Amino acid sequence: MKSLSGHRLSGAPDWAVIPSYIWLVGFVLLPLLIVSLVSLATASLGPSVELWDRVAVNGLLAPTSENYRALLASGTYVDATLNSVVVATATTLLCLIIGYPMAYAIARAPLARRQLLLILFAALFCTSALIRTYAWTEMFDTAGPVNEGLRALGLIREPLAFLGAAPAVYLGMVYAYLPVMVLAIYLSLLRLDYSLVEAARDLGARTGRIFLLIIVPISLPGVIAGCLLVFIPASGEFAVPWLLGGKAFPAVGTAIWTEFFVVQNWPRVAAMVALLLLALIVPTVFLFKAALMPVIRPTPRQQIGPVQ
Repeated sequence: MKSLSGHRLSGAPDWAVIPSYIWLVGFVLLPLLIVSLVSLATASLGPSVELWDRVAVNGLLAPTSENYRALLASGTYVDATLNSVVVATATTLLCLIIGYPMAYAIARAPLARRQLLLILFAALFCTSALIRTYAWTEMFDTAGPVNEGLRALGLIREPLAFLGAAPAVYLGMVYAYLPVMVLAIYLSLLRLDYSLVEAARDLGARTGRIFLLIIVPISLPGVIAGCLLVFIPASGEFAVPWLLGGKAFPAVGTAIWTEFFVVQNWPRVAAMVALLLLALIVPTVFLFKAALMPVIRPTPRQQIGPVQ
């Protein structure tokens, strides 16, 4: 087996990667192939016992681009896809801005406090994300604790409609994906040798320069991994936009759910999924290429402090 640099890894036989390839083919490539095949079938197909027979006939022998043309001509689906990508991008940036200082604080904390903080973050994953999102609907309800508290303080007279608005969706998305970003960055910051920071500080380097030349390059793989783990699932998120934004909030997850369970047009749903994957290819490939880039370290000639 060869590494990314092309060198053979000692002690790692080629057959050791066969189960990984089987898993990728069986659970990634094959489902994508089936989805692509269904998306090329006629739009009249729905759930039935003869579905796969009709897909094989209409998808292989008489493929049609009718589903793709209908979706691209539909402003509703295009708006929902673009809005989902915008929400996912904003969620990723907000999680990065909020999560980086939190991850750094956890990595710098004493061992006992660090373990406690990690347990608190891990505890969030012990509860279903759907239940945690549903709890926000109770908090932001017109008769919920947020409105009641504002009314008790005399700040409002009438309850505010938090639900159904974009800020509630962004809050729910950041709340759902922030722990993923924090843990990804935290794992990369564990590799940081803080003696380098102390040495740079002794040489007179300022905090901003230390952060840009030492801390950021070392934590960059974790940052990119966190962005991937947040952006990709957030693009197709269904529960948060549905519960906090309402049915009227344009989101691709809501559109797919409606087409699948209400309209029951499976080829149209497959085309929706295929178009969403195409929309995510460019940012995902960009992040993967950035993740594979070598960590940039200052050369001996680069000064990290003032010249003596």
